[in-house]
Amino acid sequence: MVRKSVTAALVAVGMIFTIANVEGSDAVAQVTVGSLEISPAGDAATEELVPVFVESEVVQPLPEDAPKAITLGHSHSSDTPPSAATLRELVAITPTDEAMSDELRCLAGAIYFESRGEPLAGQLAVARVIINRTESGRFPSSYCGVVTQRSQFSFVRNGRIPEPRTSSAAWRRAVAIAQIAHQNRWDSEAGDSLYFHAKYVRPSWSRSKVATATIDSHIFYR
Repeated sequence: MVRKSVTAALVAVGMIFTIANVEGSDAVAQVTVGSLEISPAGDAATEELVPVFVESEVVQPLPEDAPKAITLGHSHSSDTPPSAATLRELVAITPTDEAMSDELRCLAGAIYFESRGEPLAGQLAVARVIINRTESGRFPSSYCGVVTQRSQFSFVRNGRIPEPRTSSAAWRRAVAIAQIAHQNRWDSEAGDSLYFHAKYVRPSWSRSKVATATIDSHIFYR
C-alpha cells in the first residue's frame, strides 16, 4: 500500500506545471513531461531552464538584394600558368623556387648540363627531345630513365646526373625551361625530334635520320 502511494505521488509530481512568480524577479515557467526533475527546496533562483527543442530548424531567407561575398586574390589561379609574348618573357615569369619532383629535376639537369650555353630556344629543344622519347615507346618512359640511359648523354657519370650549381642563373633558367616544356606551354622548333647532336660531330646514326631543325650549335632529328 505504501509503495503504491509513493508511485502515485511520483507520477503526480511528473505532471506538475509549476509557475514561480517571485516579486522583484522574472517569472519562470517550467514544464516537465515524462521525467522527474528535483531542485533544491526553497532555491528557486538557481533552477535551470529546460531547453526547448523544435522539430525543424528555423531558416531566415536572405533578401534578394543581399550583398555577395567578394573573394580577393591574384588574377591567375594557382592552376593557371602565366602567359607571355616571348619565350624569354615566359622564362622570366615562371617560378623557379618551388619544390620539384625527381623527374622534373632530371629534366632540368639535362637542360643545364647539355645546353645551358645555348639560347632559350635551344634549351627548350633539348627538353622537347627528352619528353618525346618518354612518349615514343622506344626509350624509357620517365625523364630520369631517358637522361641516364647508357651512352646517351655524355655528362652522365656512372648512371647519375652531376649536381648543378643551383645558385646560378643558368640553373634557374633550366628549371623554368623544364617546367615550360613539361607543361607544353611553348612550341619548340624541334617538334617531334628524338635525337640531336652538336654540329662539330658527325655520328654515324645521323645518316639514317631526318633532320628537323638546327638551333645554334645543335642539329635535331626524328
